[in-house]
Amino acid sequence: MYPRGTIYRVGSPKHGHLNLHLPFWLRVGYLLGRGVGAGLIASAVVGFIFTYGPMVKEELLYSVLGPRSQPETFQSARADQDATREEAGSLGLSAYFSLYIPKINAKSEIIANVDAGDPKEYLSALEQGIAHAKGTHFPGQGETIFLFSHSTDSPANLARYNAVFYLLKKLETGDKIIVFFADKKYEYQVTEKLTTSAKDVSWFSYDDGEETLVLQTCDPPGTTFRRLIVVAKMAS
Repeated sequence: MYPRGTIYRVGSPKHGHLNLHLPFWLRVGYLLGRGVGAGLIASAVVGFIFTYGPMVKEELLYSVLGPRSQPETFQSARADQDATREEAGSLGLSAYFSLYIPKINAKSEIIANVDAGDPKEYLSALEQGIAHAKGTHFPGQGETIFLFSHSTDSPANLARYNAVFYLLKKLETGDKIIVFFADKKYEYQVTEKLTTSAKDVSWFSYDDGEETLVLQTCDPPGTTFRRLIVVAKMAS
């Protein structure tokens, strides 16, 4: 295809038409320009889907399905190991070390003992799941357990590192968080949600004498401006 046009002489009846044949090099340039333009648009669409797809998916699912139901009663952390493995497996998780948040349907394996001060190490861990901060404790030890999942430099990393905790902002006091660890099930209830400075590392050493689960992610997602912190206590 190449440009065509119709030419009329001023003051004369409108009749006849003339095909305008551009030089070969102009026609080639025209076709190449169209192809490049279409390619750029397609690349932009694919890039948008890859970058923001997980975030949009989580928001749409939450908007359509609403908060997931949460049982009123809490099972003992000493539940039978076989039953615990079966329950974790039904969620697509292992009972070795994993997390499930019913309200937002967030679930992921947890990578233990990740150095939160080593970007190379924690970025590698976050590609596999949620990271457990090295130096903090484990479920059942009566101390603070610190888990994090966040992107570090741009929205482009959201699809790789941040989707699991994207809806963490939806949690409210009383919501349930389940952690499977060493074939046992531990249940916590949210007691607090807050935002802090990106430089605030006090939660790594938080200790109030009770077993406390701390979840951290970036706020807003895909940035390093602030940290969103969710605090939960062992359910009674």
